[in-house]
Amino acid sequence: MNMLARRMRASAVAAALCLSAAVPGLAFADPMRIAFGDIATVESLHLLAALERAKEKGVDVQVTFLKSEDIAAQAVVSGQADIGIGGPYALLQKVKAPIRIFLQLSKLQFYPVVNTEFYKEWKDLNGQEVAVHSRGSGTEAIMQLMADKNGIAYSNISYVPGAEVRTGALLQGNVKATIVDSSGKRILEKEAPGKFAFLPLGEVAATDEALFANTDYLSKNQKDVEILVESILTTWREVAADPTSAVALREKYKLLPDATPDMVADIDPYFAEAAPALPLNGGGEDAAKDDFDFYTISGALEGNAADLKVEDFWDLTALNAVLAKIGTK
Repeated sequence: MNMLARRMRASAVAAALCLSAAVPGLAFADPMRIAFGDIATVESLHLLAALERAKEKGVDVQVTFLKSEDIAAQAVVSGQADIGIGGPYALLQKVKAPIRIFLQLSKLQFYPVVNTEFYKEWKDLNGQEVAVHSRGSGTEAIMQLMADKNGIAYSNISYVPGAEVRTGALLQGNVKATIVDSSGKRILEKEAPGKFAFLPLGEVAATDEALFANTDYLSKNQKDVEILVESILTTWREVAADPTSAVALREKYKLLPDATPDMVADIDPYFAEAAPALPLNGGGEDAAKDDFDFYTISGALEGNAADLKVEDFWDLTALNAVLAKIGTK
């Protein structure tokens, strides 16, 4: 079994995990049910550590890993989950769901890639199929934006959740054009040097993943939400200051127990590259305005960016309270 196959199998096993173990000696109220529309991998290690820290502070965090961001968002809207992870801008505007983003977890850091046996540059993708993470995701927005910038139109957009899955599909020849994360980029360069070309993207400043919740949940569970936000921001700052701390966090909280040696070896290089882009202040109003600019251009949001109101998409109550406590970076 090759390296990628082992990574994918370990990721699939990790995806089945539910982080619901209570901390001994603490009495919990209702659990905080988080829906994550992806699989648990090295890329989510710092988030898993932050959730463990929230548990230590008395929040009964329960995470369910789902097939896609769409399903995670539906779980939040329907009340089956309290908090979702993803980028629900289109859902907020088009469905007017009673949810709000309250914390930016990551910014877009992706690499459009093609199999050079078939394509060499953006114009070669005119009339061709591309694969992205999920409907309404940042990966879809990037690919739509680049199609517009390069005057092309895809024949179809297929949805393949998980950057590692898309990376594997490229190596196996099942996908010819897609978009991967930094880990996938390193795998492609190592496993098949010269076979794939990474297309120019230019500067992109927008949210990749964020935390969002029903407005009712945010107002009724403000203390727990603030604990969650603080746990995440302090973890982000720790990893940004020392990317090697991610390995120590994994060991401390016994995270990703089924990770292969190859996955463990990828932790340091992944966070060395990702750490400088971590949003240390949770995004907030500035992130929302960047998102309006990006997602209106890409088509995920309708209207003029200047006309969109932050309060229609974000609830900054918990974030502002936490920043007042721990300061800004």
